[in-house]
Amino acid sequence: MFERFYQESRQAVSLAQENARRLRHDHCGTEHILLGLLDQRSCLVARVLSGHGLDYERAYQAVVRLTPHRRAPALDAEALESIGIDLSAIRERVEAAFGPGSLDRDPVTTRNGRRSGRHIPFSPGAKKALELSLRETLALKQKGIRDGHLLLGILREGRGLASRVIADAGIDAGSLRQEIVLELR
Repeated sequence: MFERFYQESRQAVSLAQENARRLRHDHCGTEHILLGLLDQRSCLVARVLSGHGLDYERAYQAVVRLTPHRRAPALDAEALESIGIDLSAIRERVEAAFGPGSLDRDPVTTRNGRRSGRHIPFSPGAKKALELSLRETLALKQKGIRDGHLLLGILREGRGLASRVIADAGIDAGSLRQEIVLELR
């Protein structure tokens, strides 16, 4: 499906992964896709939502406030040791090969412009929103998925945390949907 994505929608998905990592979440949900859209300030979705008073910083704080319990669990050194894995020995070997603090660094950008780091799986709601963005694209008789289609998919999914962030910002989903559809046409 990603072959139909325009650059700004691919970038939104990439930024969604980065936001999930930054928040130390164990999945990439609709809230992370919303953050990825808002993180591109010159794109359609960011412009429209900021016109309604929802920008990246406000959405990020809302996600932090609404998801304090959803952080990925830290490795339990004692539990790993009980099955014969010495975490400190692994850390020493990794740091000997890649340098001190290499496990503590954020992912880096590679020569081809990609970010290194592990892929965080999409939640069922995020997968549904991505699928619905394709359906929204087809319903509008358009060829590629733009950032606006991603937002339409999020709105149509309607149960994810992104929808709650939008509603908590006082934005009516129905009128936002109409506004995005008009912009996309």
